Amino acid sequence: MPMLAGRIRSRSPFKMVAAWTLALALLSAPAVAQKTETTPTTVFAAASLKTALDAASADYQKSTGNKIVASYAGSSALAKQIEQGAPADIFISADLDWMDYVAKAKLINDETRFNLLGNRLVLIAPQSSTASLKIEPGFKLAEALGDGRLAVADVKSVPAGKYGLAALKKLGVWDAVEAKIAQAENVRAALALVAQGEAPFGIVYETDAKAEPKVKIVGVFPEDTHPPIIYPIAVLATSKDSDSAKAFIAFMKSPEGQAAFAKQGFTILK
Repeated sequence: MPMLAGRIRSRSPFKMVAAWTLALALLSAPAVAQKTETTPTTVFAAASLKTALDAASADYQKSTGNKIVASYAGSSALAKQIEQGAPADIFISADLDWMDYVAKAKLINDETRFNLLGNRLVLIAPQSSTASLKIEPGFKLAEALGDGRLAVADVKSVPAGKYGLAALKKLGVWDAVEAKIAQAENVRAALALVAQGEAPFGIVYETDAKAEPKVKIVGVFPEDTHPPIIYPIAVLATSKDSDSAKAFIAFMKSPEGQAAFAKQGFTILK
């Protein structure tokens, strides 16, 4: 019996070590899972940002492991969704008006708001078009359209459409083309109408035109014909993870984060 007891005692430390090792492994497994399975940061962004923001988000995920999920639409539609309680962490509008709209409803963290990007407004045509127009007061856009339509985003609510309306009125051609307007739900939808040959001309942002090889820029609208094109960004007050949202915004301010936007033709605002 003493010998048997001795054997039992001599094996006990090894069993204890094995038991502790197994216990630690089981305890640490959930912790590892928690570190790797982070909740994505949701960004509501103006449709015109899609190409550049998709690239910037991919760069961010590659460098940090944190996933960005972006939802694109007209700024007006996104602002209304935020107002109605749609879950998101960050809002990027294509104008100041819709950011002001959600700010007045106290739906953003005011301290995080700043103007991120600028853009230019252009007249586009299908790549195969031979049309040549000089954008100036009274230019013959209506005549160039003929029986065709001018594709624009909604002129009453979508920023690109509002900028387009302002420019056409300033140049004195709105009355001549109003009946020929084909309004789309957002600027990328207007771009698609021209790219698919359904409209001979369209008004979009310069960055949209650069993202679509099936269209070409016919002319650039002078900056004094419309309000400045500014993209404000802010963390939403309803964000479930404002720290992660702020981290992505900090990335967007960095040279690495701005590279994708500069490549697409956006103006980086300081």
